[in-house]
Amino acid sequence: MADITQFIPSGSIRLYRNDLPDGLNLGPVVAVDTETMGLDARRDRLCLVQLSAGDGSAHLVQIVPPALGGRGADCPNLKALMADPSTVKLMHFARFDVGMLRHALGVRVAPVRCTKIAAKLVRTFTDRHGLRDLCRELLGVEISKQQQTSDWGAAELTPEQLVYAASDVLHLHALWERLEALLRREGRLDLAQACFDFLPERAELDLLGWDAPDIFAH
Repeated sequence: MADITQFIPSGSIRLYRNDLPDGLNLGPVVAVDTETMGLDARRDRLCLVQLSAGDGSAHLVQIVPPALGGRGADCPNLKALMADPSTVKLMHFARFDVGMLRHALGVRVAPVRCTKIAAKLVRTFTDRHGLRDLCRELLGVEISKQQQTSDWGAAELTPEQLVYAASDVLHLHALWERLEALLRREGRLDLAQACFDFLPERAELDLLGWDAPDIFAH
């Protein structure tokens, strides 16, 4: 297992190959994101899982396939964290990430919170619910999406890719704090929680093919 540390203005990035190190404690709420070869969890490979405890540091796990000398989905520490019922997984557009992790790692990811769902419940005056828009408008933080469509399946990831990947989790705790306050203000926190609780099942429906047509559609 390789441990590569790079420093960026908002903290540090640690990149691990194949799994998280033993004994790493990321606290009761961990921000999570994924980078993949595409947007179909049934077809496209999981390449990277990003995590942050909200302390300005990001921990990136590169899922290296056997063809590149890795262990693929053999990552017991990462699996245990994703399935740990005492650790909340904080995501943006959790429906995709939960489904991808379920398909690739074979674990039910729960409990979950989703900043995209939260934003849609309280920011009904706009259709801008992307992570970049929310960080700019709620936190005054600009994040770049320049590396969004780069090759995440490469054997060696570039420093630019690592910084981009880290940015997707470094601000989620602060973003949730702002959105949670808005959910409380608008009396929709319980509704949001009910949506979050359903996300593992929603992702399971997607994986079984009930994403198009949506089973909830007319």
